[in-house]
Parts: sequence; structure tokens; C-alpha cells
Amino acid sequence: MYVRQLLLGPMQNFIYLLGAEGGREAAVVDPAWDVDAILRQAREDGRQISAIFVTHHHRDHINGVAPLLERIPGLPVYAQSREIEFSPALQAFGEALRPVEPDAMVRVGSLEVRCIHTPGHTPGSHCLLAEGRLFSGDTLFICGCGRCDLPGGDPEQMFHSLHRVLGGLPDETLVYPGHDYADRPVSTIGEEKRENPYFQRKSLPEFVAYRMRPRT
Repeated sequence: MYVRQLLLGPMQNFIYLLGAEGGREAAVVDPAWDVDAILRQAREDGRQISAIFVTHHHRDHINGVAPLLERIPGLPVYAQSREIEFSPALQAFGEALRPVEPDAMVRVGSLEVRCIHTPGHTPGSHCLLAEGRLFSGDTLFICGCGRCDLPGGDPEQMFHSLHRVLGGLPDETLVYPGHDYADRPVSTIGEEKRENPYFQRKSLPEFVAYRMRPRT
């Protein structure tokens, strides 16, 4: 599988290009901040951008969508249907939007990408799984997880998304987070279950109290 991880912008965002090994197509995950850099990387890698995936609606993950659509008209923008219903910012993309339901499969060339609904950070947050690689947006960070105190956030849903959904993936699944908040850019589900403090909170009350503790 082809994966390119780009660190762009003032908020340490990871933007991804992904596609089938040996193919020519690539999807962009959460395009933001520097569309020229994204297009330049795709061109250097011999890839044609054919789709956009949005893990959730926050501006630091989507501020490159409109400029990218201007540069490549007709690109489909895949987002979780609940997130589209919740977010006017996504609704503004109009006819480019392709709503997806939980566990929908989307093809990028010959690569199949599974869209896993993981609410908690936002109502329609979803992670993308392809060939043992999880692109986790702001749901799961390396040794962290997304905030639940922003509009649409819900710590109980986040507990379920982490412990019942992502925690059930094979331990060797690679984790590609939405931000560079750790000492390494990639982890695994197994490492997160062992080291991530949010996975160490095994009960819902304990998790909610820890996730919603006052920020310092």
C-alpha cells in the first residue's frame, strides 16, 4: 500500500496520501493548510489525486478542501453522514459530498478503504482502515485521544469508540494519527492498548472523569 504522511500547518496536522501499491491514484485524508505541498508530493510520487476523505469537520482538518476542489474540480469528498448533518462547514461543499455510512467501503483505484464510525470527538468522526493501517483523525492519538468538550463531543461515545471499536482491531494494526503529538509519528493498536492512558481507564466512569478533567 502507498502511504505518504505530511506534517503541515501550525497545529501539527498530519495529512495523508494513500492508494494501492503500484497504482496511480491517491486519496487525500484531511487536506489542510498547504494544498500546494500536497499536490507537489502527489506529483513527485507519480500519483493523481482522485478523492478526498474527511475524518471530521474541524477547520484544521478541512481548510484545504475548497482550494483542492478549485484545483481539481469534480473530486468526491467522502465524509460520515452524521458529520455532514451536524456540520454546516461540510454542507458548504455541496455536490462534491459523498455521505458514507458506518463500515462503508470506498475504493481508491484497487485499494479498499473501510470507514469506521468512531463518535466522541464529534458525532460523525470516523477512522479509515486499509490493509492493516488505521488513519485515526482526532479519535485516537499516540498516547492520547481527541477532546470531548467541544460542540458535539461526547466522552461516553469516545469510550465506546476506543474500547469497543478500535480496541477490537488486531494489535498489529498500524495507527496513523491526525496530529503529531507524540515522540513518534506511527504506532500500533497493541502499543496503544499497553501505553495509552485512555485505554488504561477500563470503566466508563473512570474514563469520563479522566477525559473531562480540567485542562491545564
